Amino acid sequence: MQRALSDIRVLDLTRILAGPTCTQLMGDLGADIIKIEKPGAGDDTRKWGPPYLAGKDGEPTQESAYYLASNRNKRSVAIDIALPEGQELVRSLLGHCDVLVQNFKAGGLTRYGLDYASLKDAFPGLVYCSISGFGQTGPYKSRAGYDYLAQGYGGLMSITGAPDGEPMKVGVGIADIMCGMYATSAILAALHHQRRTGQGQHIDLALLDTQVAWLANEGTNYLLSGRVPTRLGNEHPNIVPYKLFETKDGPVVLAAGNDAQFQRFCRFAGLAELSDDPRFRTNSLRIANRQALYALLVPVFMTKTKAEWVDGLTALGVPCGPVNNIAEVFEDEQIKHREMRIDMPHDLAADGTVPLLGNPIKMSETPVAYAKPPPFLGQHTEEVLEALLDLDAAERSRLRDAGIIG
Repeated sequence: MQRALSDIRVLDLTRILAGPTCTQLMGDLGADIIKIEKPGAGDDTRKWGPPYLAGKDGEPTQESAYYLASNRNKRSVAIDIALPEGQELVRSLLGHCDVLVQNFKAGGLTRYGLDYASLKDAFPGLVYCSISGFGQTGPYKSRAGYDYLAQGYGGLMSITGAPDGEPMKVGVGIADIMCGMYATSAILAALHHQRRTGQGQHIDLALLDTQVAWLANEGTNYLLSGRVPTRLGNEHPNIVPYKLFETKDGPVVLAAGNDAQFQRFCRFAGLAELSDDPRFRTNSLRIANRQALYALLVPVFMTKTKAEWVDGLTALGVPCGPVNNIAEVFEDEQIKHREMRIDMPHDLAADGTVPLLGNPIKMSETPVAYAKPPPFLGQHTEEVLEALLDLDAAERSRLRDAGIIG
C-alpha cells in the first residue's frame, strides 16, 4: 500500500527523545530513516532502563523500553562521526537523502564538518533540521538542554501541580515530544518548498521555544491580563466545572465546557436549581465563584459510583470520564479498537515480538505502516553501506577493523 513519505529518505543524527520522535513519525508515514549511531554505544536511551526487552535466553537485552518507544521504522547504521572517514561516510550517505535531522548542542557538529553551513553548498536542496535545548542563537544557545529544563524555563511547571504544592513536571517528556512534533511539521513544510523550488533550508527548533509556544491559553491569559497564572491542580483557568471529583469507588473527571452541558449535568446530579443560581448561570460567573460551586459538588459526587457518573453523564452528552491507570488504558475498549497497542516482530525478543504504542494518525489513502521494529545497534550498517554507497565486503571489513563502523 502507498505511504505518504515513501519517496523521502532521512539521515537521522538524533538521540534521546525530541529528534527520535520526529524521525519515528516520518518513518511511520513511509520515509526511509537511516539512524546514525556511535559504534559500541548508540543512542543514549539504549541504556535508560530497566525495563529492557526480555531476550530469548530469559535475560534482558540491551533494548530499553525508552529506546523502543521512539525508534521503530528506522535502520541503524553504526558510524563514528568523530573520525574523518566516518564523517566522509556520512556526507556520502547524505548524497542519497532529502533531510538531515540532528539534536547536538548549537555548533556541536561544526568540528565534524556536518553543520548546515558546511553542507549547504554541496547539498543545496537539503532540508536540515537542528533541534536543541535553546536554539542556534541567543545567550543560552551553548547550554545543554533537556526536557526537564524546558518545562522549568518555559513556565509549564509553574502551572502544573496542586495549588499548595511544589511546581510539577508532566509525567512524560512532553517538551521533547512536542518539539519533535513541531520538527516534523516544519520538515514537511520545507520539503514542500523544496519540491517547488529546489531550494533547501535550515530549520532551527528549540525545546524552550516550542514549550513557550504551547503555553496556549495560559500564555495568552497572561499576555492579555498581566496576571501571572498559578497552579490550579486539576482545575481549569477558563472553564468551570472542570475538575477531578472523588466518587464512591474512585475519581472521575468532569469537563462541562459550556452552559448547556452544565445545565444537563445539574439535572442529572439532582441539582437543577444550581443552573439558575445567579452565581453559576454562566461560565464567567462560575469562574468567579468556582470554590462555592465546588463546595456544593464535592459531596454530591460521593453519592454515586464512577460508572454511574460516567455512563449517566456521557449519555447526556456531558464530558465525564474515569482516571485510568496505564494498565486500564490498554484494557479500554476504545484504545483496543483504535489499535493504540501494536506488536511487532523482533529478532531479539523472547517471544519474537515487542509491544509498542501505536501511531494515532489514521489516513484513508496513505495509512501509517509498521514496517521495521526498533533496530538493534548497527543492525543495518552492512545493508545500507552496500546498497547506497556500493561498498564491498572487503571495504566494509576494513572500516570495521579501523573502528569507523560497527
